[in-house]
Amino acid sequence: MKLSGFVQKVMKDFLIIFASIIIIITILRQVYYPDLAFDLKSIYIVMVFSIFSALMGFILYSPHDISEKEMRIRMVIHFAALEILLIILGSIFDIVNSTSDAITLALEIAVIYTLVRLLSWQNDKKEAQKINEKLKAFKKDVY
Repeated sequence: MKLSGFVQKVMKDFLIIFASIIIIITILRQVYYPDLAFDLKSIYIVMVFSIFSALMGFILYSPHDISEKEMRIRMVIHFAALEILLIILGSIFDIVNSTSDAITLALEIAVIYTLVRLLSWQNDKKEAQKINEKLKAFKKDVY
């Protein structure tokens, strides 16, 4: 992947992560704290978490093609690094104050990570289908 493509992917991932966090927090607040409103500080904290999460994508970046096994290993490392980084950020922002807070945050990170991976996979699948259709059309023209 070219660097420009990687930057575009980081921006797209940032927006997906940010939107996912806002949606999840909105739903959870409606269920558990219906009178609690979003304040500006909360939005900035979500932005910081989202940008750090998206920037961690450098672990997955490779300027050349890599095998599926190497990509899966990178994804495991990426997930573990995200968990650690975001729990540390949670401690810095005084969001994580106990073991149960850390576990809850880790589960939230896992859900959002899975969502982002599924959306990314779905997008890649659509692109692969487009490429296959173009190859079939090219093959028809050649023969």
